[in-house]
Amino acid sequence: MQAERDHPKSPQRSAARDRLMSTAARLFYSEGIRAVGVDRVIAEAEVTRATFYRHFPSKEDLVTAYLQAEDQRIRARVEYGVTHATGPEEALGLLIDGIGEEICAPGFRGCPFINAAAEYSDSSSSVHQAVLTHRSWFHGAIAQALRDGGHPDPAYGADIMVALRDGAMVAGYLSDGRTAAASFGRAARSLIAA
Repeated sequence: MQAERDHPKSPQRSAARDRLMSTAARLFYSEGIRAVGVDRVIAEAEVTRATFYRHFPSKEDLVTAYLQAEDQRIRARVEYGVTHATGPEEALGLLIDGIGEEICAPGFRGCPFINAAAEYSDSSSSVHQAVLTHRSWFHGAIAQALRDGGHPDPAYGADIMVALRDGAMVAGYLSDGRTAAASFGRAARSLIAA
């Protein structure tokens, strides 16, 4: 029993929590985090206020959980690509293609992490920390793939790839997604070839 009290539990899974998470993800991504209040999430998820607060002590906790879930989704996709690719170059190609597909997807509103960082600039907030955690992992995953592929400067290459991706995400939201995806793909593939 003592060990259970010393270690934080993973979030309690329930249908209500799942509805809260999916509703929050849809609303936060499509309308913005600060624009969507807790009351709206509660109403659209069809849960009680008590149920909401049983799962999330505050809106910031819900936003953090939303970003952590998005981070896990992306990590799983990257891991799947790395596992099923024939080598690091193909893995990077799959990553580049996946980013391009995301930019061209219906309802695309940019990177959820960039969007969240713009709304939560306080670097000590759990939301901002979730953004930084994701970006650090993403940079590291790209650097590792470049290293595995024999790139001469994988850390710098990852810096460039992340910057290219960030720019493509913004361009894809503000202008034509197909053009942004194509430009990103071309620039990213030239980086791999360097």
